[in-house]
Amino acid sequence: MSGVQIPQCPLVDVHDIIPKYMCGIFGYIGSKNASEVILEGLKRLEYRGYDSWGIAVVADQIKLNKKVGAIGDLNQLINLPKSNAGIGHTRWATHGGVTQTNAHPHFSSDKSFVLAQNGIVENYQKLKHYLKNKGAKFATETDTEVIVRLIEDKLKDSKDLQEAVRRAFLLLEGRNTIILVTKKGRIIACRNGSPLVVGINGKEIFFSSDTLSFAPYVNRIIVVENGQMITWSGKLQLRDIKSNKDLPYHSEKIDFKNSKVDKEGYDHFMLKEIHESPYVISQVLNQDFKLYEDFIKTLKEAKNVYTVGSGSAGIAASEVAFYLRVFAQVNARSVIGADMYDYYDLLTKDDLIIAPSQSGETADVLEVLEIAKKKGVKVASYVNMPGSTMTRMSDYKFHSHAGPEICVMSTKVFTSQIAWGYLIAKMASGKSKEGRVNLKKLAEEMDKYLNTNTNHEAIRNLAKILAKHKDIFLLGKYQNFNIISEGMVKIIEGSYIHAHGIPAGDLKHYAITLMEKGVPVIAVVSEDLAKDDVINAVNQVKARGATVIGISPAACAVFDHYIPVPDSGETSAIMNIIPLQLLAYYMAVNLGHNVDKPRNIAKSVTVK
Repeated sequence: MSGVQIPQCPLVDVHDIIPKYMCGIFGYIGSKNASEVILEGLKRLEYRGYDSWGIAVVADQIKLNKKVGAIGDLNQLINLPKSNAGIGHTRWATHGGVTQTNAHPHFSSDKSFVLAQNGIVENYQKLKHYLKNKGAKFATETDTEVIVRLIEDKLKDSKDLQEAVRRAFLLLEGRNTIILVTKKGRIIACRNGSPLVVGINGKEIFFSSDTLSFAPYVNRIIVVENGQMITWSGKLQLRDIKSNKDLPYHSEKIDFKNSKVDKEGYDHFMLKEIHESPYVISQVLNQDFKLYEDFIKTLKEAKNVYTVGSGSAGIAASEVAFYLRVFAQVNARSVIGADMYDYYDLLTKDDLIIAPSQSGETADVLEVLEIAKKKGVKVASYVNMPGSTMTRMSDYKFHSHAGPEICVMSTKVFTSQIAWGYLIAKMASGKSKEGRVNLKKLAEEMDKYLNTNTNHEAIRNLAKILAKHKDIFLLGKYQNFNIISEGMVKIIEGSYIHAHGIPAGDLKHYAITLMEKGVPVIAVVSEDLAKDDVINAVNQVKARGATVIGISPAACAVFDHYIPVPDSGETSAIMNIIPLQLLAYYMAVNLGHNVDKPRNIAKSVTVK
C-alpha cells in the first residue's frame, strides 16, 4: 500500500458497519437501448436482491438512476437517455442502510466511471482507514465505495484505468465481483468468488451474475473464472489479474431450456413453480443415464459419502442421504455447508461429496468444495443454473433442467433435487428401472393432485386458520422427517410465523411441554414402517389438546383436519411436500405478504 502501514484495528464509525450482499450485476454493450436491456436483465436477477437497484448508461456522459425497493417498470427510467452501453445492479443487504445513496452503481469522484459489486470486501475497514488518511471522502455506508476510492488512489500511480482496477482488486479480501463502465463506454469486470458470466450474440455482449438474466438473448457464454478480468473496448479481452497476462477465452453453447420468465396466468411465481413440479420430475427422467455409469461406480465404492447443501438445498441433501442409506446401503451423511468444519480433517481421496444447489453459487458450499478438492475428494453436483461455479468445480456435473425458479422460496427445484436423490439411490441399488417407473407414476399422480380444485380449496381454508396462530408444529419420521423440516422452512419464509419441525420419536423428550389446547400440529404420515410411531406421537399431542392436521393417504380418527394425498409408496415423501408448499403459499397470500420476495431473505446467498 505504497509503504503505508494499515492499522489492524482502526476506529470506525457506527455507520461503517459493513453490509453483506447477495446481489446481481448486469452489463450490456450492443445495438439495443441499453437501459431497457439492463432493466429486463435486472428483473431476471431480482431473486438475488430486491432492496434497491440502479442503472447507469453512457451518453454524452454517464447518466445514473437509482431506486429503493423492488424493480418497477420502464416509466421509472424517464431520466435515462438512449444508449448502447451501461451497467446495472440489484441489491440485497443483510444489514446497513437500504437507501438510494447506498444503492449501486457508485460514481467515481470525477464521474468518469461508475462501479457495481457483488460480494463483500472483508478488509474494507482497513482500506477505508488507509484511504481516509490520504484524504479520500466517502458519501455512502457501503464497502463498494471503498473499491471506487481505491481505484482512484491507484490511478495516481498509473494513468491506465485497467491497471488501476487490477491493482485495487488484488487488495480486496473476500468473495467479490465488480463491474464498471466508463464515460467512453468501456466495460471492465473482475471476478474472485462471486459469479460472473458473459453472454454473446453476434456483436451484443452481456455481463451478468448468472446465465438466467440473458438466457433468451444469447447463444454462447464465457464463464469468467476466479482471478480473471474481462474487458470490452471494441473487443473482448480476458486477462489473469495476478500475472497481468492475456488469456485465451473459450465460449460454450448455452443450454438453458425453458428460460422464459413469466407467471403465465398464475397470481405468483411460487404457485406457478409448484405446479411445475411434475414437469421437473419428468426432466429428472429425461436425462442420458449413460452419463451416470462412472458416477454410480464411484458412489458405491466411496468410503464415505457426504451430501452438502444450505437452506432448502441442505434439507434436500439430507433426504438424498436418507435415500442412499435406505435403498443403496451407502454410508451417506448430510451436513449443512456452514457446519462442515468438524469433518474437514476426516476427508480423504476415497470420499465423495454430493452437492445439490439451485444457483451453484452458494458461498458456504463452495468453500467446502474448495477444501475437499484439495484433499482429493470427488465432487458431484446437481445444479439448476448452467455455467455455475459449483458445476465447474465438480467431477460429476448433473443439471436439473428445471427452468428458472424466480420465487425466492424454492419449491420445484427442491422437488427435483429429492426426486433425483431417490433415482440415484435406486440406480446404485441395481433397480434403476423400478426407480424410473415409480417416479413416472409419481409425476402423473402429482399433476392430477395439483390440478384438482378441491385440494386447493381445502388447503386454502386451512391456511386461513393457521395464519391466525403464533406457533405451528410439524411431526414426521423416516422418509418424512426432512419433508416436515422443509415444510417448516416454507411456512416460516412465507408467513413469518414461527414453525417447528419435530422428529416424531423425539416428541416426548422435549417438545411435548409446548403442547396445549388449540396448538396446531401438522402430522405427515405415510404408509410405511414409521406410520405407527407417528400416529402414536399424534395421539400424545391430541391428548394434550392440540389441533391436528393430517397429511396422509388415509384418514385417521385423531385428525381434526385432513389433507388427503395419493399413496405413492417409496416416493411418498416427494408427494407430501406439495401440500406443505401450497399451505405456505396460501398462508402468505392470506397474510398479504410479498409471496415471491419474502422479507429479509435472498435466493442466492453468494457471501458467507
